[in-house]
Amino acid sequence: MSFMPYVPPEQLMKDRSEFAHKGIARGKSVVGLELADGLLFLAENVSATLHKISEIYDRIVFAGVGRYSEFEELRIAGVRLADLRGYSYGREDVRARDLANAYSQALSTIFTQQMKPYEVEVLVGEVADDGGHNEIYHVLFDGTVTDRHGFVAIGGNADALTSALEASYAEDWDLATAVREAVKALSSAEDREIQAEAIEAGVLDRARAQRRKFRRLRDDEIAQILAG
Repeated sequence: MSFMPYVPPEQLMKDRSEFAHKGIARGKSVVGLELADGLLFLAENVSATLHKISEIYDRIVFAGVGRYSEFEELRIAGVRLADLRGYSYGREDVRARDLANAYSQALSTIFTQQMKPYEVEVLVGEVADDGGHNEIYHVLFDGTVTDRHGFVAIGGNADALTSALEASYAEDWDLATAVREAVKALSSAEDREIQAEAIEAGVLDRARAQRRKFRRLRDDEIAQILAG
């Protein structure tokens, strides 16, 4: 008869945390910023099809770092949950806070009950109606969820990005200023210049006439902003 060695719970949680941190650190970071007219999410991503930043619902955006297959699974689950809630109740009842809590519960369960934790961090953002407050939620691999204001950086270079943004961020930036400053912060954290074609960016535009407030910035639009 074989016996499994005893591992103290605190050591097990520490090992899982270190494993998840190492996986996340290998990925590229994501920056989220509040604008005068909404929210901007921006990341370095050379892929044209494997997106880190995507729409979930009318006024809600999702961004993830770490293992792509895992945060893409979370994104799809979020889309399904949002569609179900919107169909069952009303579109106005789909909130970023509820999605963030659902992600928190799912990741907490995976972290404590499965052998391997998810190597991901995610952001869920919601643009407010006129006069309201934007919402940005940061969910860690262990289910820890926090609400952020102004700006947030996640991923392997989150500390360096946060320091760079703290030195430059100002409320009520327009889109062009936010894109330039976010790319500058990413380049500073990576210690190299990041080209426009390697940037993925999505914005939740409160002033957009359509019900769906999300739009993805085109490569030529990003290049024009950075050139200006």
